[in-house]
Amino acid sequence: MPTKMADAGDDRDVAPPAPRRNPELIGHERAEATLLDDYRSGRLAHAWLITGPPGIGKATFAFRFARFLLAGGGGEDLFGDAPAGLAVDPADLVFRRVAAGSHGDLLTLEPGYDDRRKVMREKIVVDEVRTVGPFLRMTPAEGGWRVVVVDSADALNTNAANALLKAIEEPPDHTVVLLVSHAPGRLLATIRSRCARLALRPLDDDTVETFLRDHRPEIDAEEAAAIARLAAGSPGRALGLADIGGLALYREMVDLVGQAPSLDPDALHDFADRVARGDGGAYHTVMELLGQWLVELVRTGASASAARPVVAGEDAVRERLLAARGLEEWTEVWEKVTGLVASAERLTLDRKQVVLAAFAAFEAAPRA
Repeated sequence: MPTKMADAGDDRDVAPPAPRRNPELIGHERAEATLLDDYRSGRLAHAWLITGPPGIGKATFAFRFARFLLAGGGGEDLFGDAPAGLAVDPADLVFRRVAAGSHGDLLTLEPGYDDRRKVMREKIVVDEVRTVGPFLRMTPAEGGWRVVVVDSADALNTNAANALLKAIEEPPDHTVVLLVSHAPGRLLATIRSRCARLALRPLDDDTVETFLRDHRPEIDAEEAAAIARLAAGSPGRALGLADIGGLALYREMVDLVGQAPSLDPDALHDFADRVARGDGGAYHTVMELLGQWLVELVRTGASASAARPVVAGEDAVRERLLAARGLEEWTEVWEKVTGLVASAERLTLDRKQVVLAAFAAFEAAPRA
């Protein structure tokens, strides 16, 4: 069974390969056609901002287009027809060299290793970005294109972002910079203005469910369908939720919220204890899911149409909470929770206390 795209893989036999090694792309045919049309027009933009939620295949898409360019635009088939897509045969030498990170006309910028602290950096630093200008000005080693992939542009610190801006202001011919971004609004406006925008859309639930069952065949159909709904169109996020037990965490979270305004303190403290342990994966998952749940609550109240429930009883919990407090109040709860999470990241607050404080926002809800 062929593997399919995701922004990252792991060591499982059924895991999708890392973006630079992934030959498959699902659900982004329109975006692929847009780039192919631009390429065929002979007026290909020199910089592209590839946007969309995390985990939907943006990095896979960027490397797919990079391989296409480095392979000479796909060439023609035996009948002289132009390629119908951006795919390059995995057996092709260009594909294999890109996968190995050894193609001389491809430069990838991503957070590197900090030798002093012995950890992977969270940011792309300016010294790494300063290599872009000289790289683009070099004559292509194989006489074609030179390509830079930035994965992701969100990881650029301020100095690095300014250095990249200088590199893309006056690019040489036959050079392309591909910037992957989950949150383009946070990038420098001057960088955004110099890039063509290509927005990748979340996939539909059925596609994500099929992807998940391909890569996690041990998950039963009902659980896969529920995780697909939670993943909000992101195959990468679906894998992450499956691997960390995200559906069970979500079910427990909804059960606790449903007790408002009288949350069981013992159950809440036990939940917060468990979530706060370890490397932070469960904590970040729960806080993200809680924020997502509040967004759906507000949307349901604003549109008067119920969001599709993920777990049993969830729609009744939403209905009761919306009857108990006004839409403006629930919006304030969402703002409070998201602000708390952001502050916790900046100030390195105790995770258990953050979880307790987030759920305390539901305590004030009067019982309907």
